Amino acid sequence: MSLRTALFLLALAAVAAGFGGQLGVLGEGGEIPAGEGALVERVVDGDTIKVRLEGRTETVRYIGVDTPETKKPNTPVQCYGKNASQENERLVEGERVELAPGVEPRDRYGRMLAYVRRERDGLFVNEALLRGGFATTLTIAPNDRYAPRFAALEAGARASRKGLWGVCR
Repeated sequence: MSLRTALFLLALAAVAAGFGGQLGVLGEGGEIPAGEGALVERVVDGDTIKVRLEGRTETVRYIGVDTPETKKPNTPVQCYGKNASQENERLVEGERVELAPGVEPRDRYGRMLAYVRRERDGLFVNEALLRGGFATTLTIAPNDRYAPRFAALEAGARASRKGLWGVCR
């Protein structure tokens, strides 16, 4: 058995054993905590959105994921960055979402840090980006509730060479 196959099987076993339900759709035992409902006004990039929340516009950074840069000052657009931004647009632009803030609710730039669920079907957006190979995991304590789950999804995408894992070096 190749290392890639072994990693893929390990990732699948971890997901099946620990998380149950439909991947990316929140269910019993794997749900994100209840959060606030918001309307996505625009996608900034692959891991950041602007939402309308309680009458104000709020910048939200997804917890636990990192997509290739497209808007970072003095940094060229990274491999698969545009693809990640387009996927985020496809998933959430104009959608109602539920935001579940992390233990640490804001980052050093003042952005809200949140797990994001699409209201119409329960899609866990943070997971969907990892599963599709549009993002890598980014674990920063204390916002590490889903770190093992996210790592398993990344390992599965990597093993099957999805998204950036099949294109970028």
